[in-house]
Amino acid sequence: MGSSDLRDLFRISHPIVLGAFGGLSSTALTASVSESGGLGAYGLYGYDGDRIRETAAALRAATQKPFALNIWLPTGDEAVPGPQHTAFAHALEPFYSAVGAEIPQRPERYLPTLDEQLDAIWDAAPAVLSVVYGAPSAELVADARGRGIRLVGTATTVDEAVALDEAGVDAIVASGSEAAGHRVSFLKPADESLVGTFSLVPQVVDAVRAPVIAAGGVSDRRGVAAALALGASGVQVGTAFLAARESAANDAHRDAIRSTSADASVLTRAMSGRLARGVRNRAVRAIEAGGMIAPFPIQNWLTGKFRTPAGQQNLGELQSLWLGQSAPLARGGSAADIFAELAAGLPST
Repeated sequence: MGSSDLRDLFRISHPIVLGAFGGLSSTALTASVSESGGLGAYGLYGYDGDRIRETAAALRAATQKPFALNIWLPTGDEAVPGPQHTAFAHALEPFYSAVGAEIPQRPERYLPTLDEQLDAIWDAAPAVLSVVYGAPSAELVADARGRGIRLVGTATTVDEAVALDEAGVDAIVASGSEAAGHRVSFLKPADESLVGTFSLVPQVVDAVRAPVIAAGGVSDRRGVAAALALGASGVQVGTAFLAARESAANDAHRDAIRSTSADASVLTRAMSGRLARGVRNRAVRAIEAGGMIAPFPIQNWLTGKFRTPAGQQNLGELQSLWLGQSAPLARGGSAADIFAELAAGLPST
């Protein structure tokens, strides 16, 4: 399938999709990518219904172009608040002290329900809904289709891509193990699903009917050209845009993107309880050495209580510094300039 498929599918000018950053999305970055002719995206991890509606309103005020909203599907093994919360919270006490925060008490819930999020998303009516950590149910597919909302799923293996294709998604992101952030595997454990982009993309293209979006390791025009040569219909780009001025990353995070070599990023469960690629900073090293990592989403919620103030204080050693293996190729600067560099890798029309 050619790149024109995504242009028609998403009503965009260029088949370049912004990676949806859970916790690091910004209205300015999403709008800039959409205004440049690509598909801006905004991650809604942890957002309740009211916050989703407010975010969608802000995005519509910033751009009239199509954009995507992204959610994490529940896998069924998410931990719920219980007595174990206290022990895991106290294990992180040094980090709370470092940012001047109290040890957080057990909440009523760690995450909003899928139904609450979807109700707000249907009200928001984005052009695209992208999902990770699973294949959408037949009901979700029907609801999206009835509202004219395109559905995108994310696969880390060929089998996952086939499952998404059979579920009826409109496009599939093939996410190679080079990519930043969480490994969103759902058929096998993430550490058994580490396929590189160069191997994953052409195999997914051969196995599915839906157009394929290559993700992982794409930071400049060369990555775009390579992805299209592998049969992808477009690309999804994360780290390169995370380095943009418009992203929600702070200076410490941008410094990490500039200074972390391809072989220095690591896969760790320390910050969230699920496998993710980023920098092995002081917090990651200490949590891994302590050997007490709570299951998801307890760990993510607990570390968030020191990561947020650490980000406000520009303390990179206490943040989740997500980045991919192509971080050294990230240019920084404006999102529009980064987009132009990526678009230079597309075939001339």
